[in-house]
Amino acid sequence: MNSVINFVEFDNRVISATYRHLMVRAKVVLVDQASGQRLLDPVTTITSPMPVGSLRIRLPDEVGPGTYFLMALNGHGEYLARSADFAIV
Repeated sequence: MNSVINFVEFDNRVISATYRHLMVRAKVVLVDQASGQRLLDPVTTITSPMPVGSLRIRLPDEVGPGTYFLMALNGHGEYLARSADFAIV
């Protein structure tokens, strides 16, 4: 079972994404593409028992312009999937 997270859009400091095969307690983090560093905020935890769904992630003002991607991690913090890169301007 391959986990997938897809970036959909970025509008008004909100990231929309869809996912498949992510289980309860999986986490979705924002990663700076240039440095590879995970941002401490926002971190979204999957709470739905359904393995398919969508996310809306509001970005804090501290997140500046740049190229980012979403990374999904299992409950143990191990890599599951990543989205395509997207730009925040």
